[in-house]
Amino acid sequence: MTHTYTVEGITCEGCVAKVKSKLLMHPDVLSADVKLEGQKATVTMQKHISVPALQEAIGVNTKYTISQDASDHSHHTMNEATAKSWIATYKPLLIIGLFITGVSAIASGGSLHLGMSYFMAGFFLVFSFFKLLDVKGFASSYAMYDLLAINVPAYGYIYPFIELGLGLAYLTGFNPFFTNVATIVVMGFSSMGVIKSVLNKQKIRCACLGAVFNLPMSTVTIIEDLLMVGMATAMLAQL
Repeated sequence: MTHTYTVEGITCEGCVAKVKSKLLMHPDVLSADVKLEGQKATVTMQKHISVPALQEAIGVNTKYTISQDASDHSHHTMNEATAKSWIATYKPLLIIGLFITGVSAIASGGSLHLGMSYFMAGFFLVFSFFKLLDVKGFASSYAMYDLLAINVPAYGYIYPFIELGLGLAYLTGFNPFFTNVATIVVMGFSSMGVIKSVLNKQKIRCACLGAVFNLPMSTVTIIEDLLMVGMATAMLAQL
């Protein structure tokens, strides 16, 4: 299959050669034709490659930005053919959420405060687990929208361990004041990048479940982050 893309940031033949070389390094790209005029890239691939994956191939922290070309109607055909229902798209997230909620309700014995604490522990432990399965893949995706990771790529490698630490803190009841404040700061700041990406209608992958599942960035991600901020605030108010 062949698709045409717009590549912003191409200003000379050197840029053309660099972008073409980067695209050809992707294992699923069969050929790539990049033109300075119109800043276009025609890519032939053995299987469909998402725009975020192509951007990652070119480089996340570069001046080159690749996006779908509005004149290439094959993109719309592909999008329609692969479109999923909301439930099908977020099935992994929904199952994980229901699982954590159920376990937390059983373990808390009816205590709302304890139930929220167990939910927070389960949330951070499970989500950090998926991120740790492919830390590099997560860091690359996270650097596409998180405000700190964009400027400090190393933060993407540290973040899964921050979530792991918060999960263990909620599970063991370690210093509830510090744990809740840290959650508000971390998740609140993280939500800023998510909100910005959603408002800008960026079609990028959400890194909430690491690089294991290909979940799109949407208002669901905002709700997920702000839910944790809200629960941490409520627990902090009860101390």
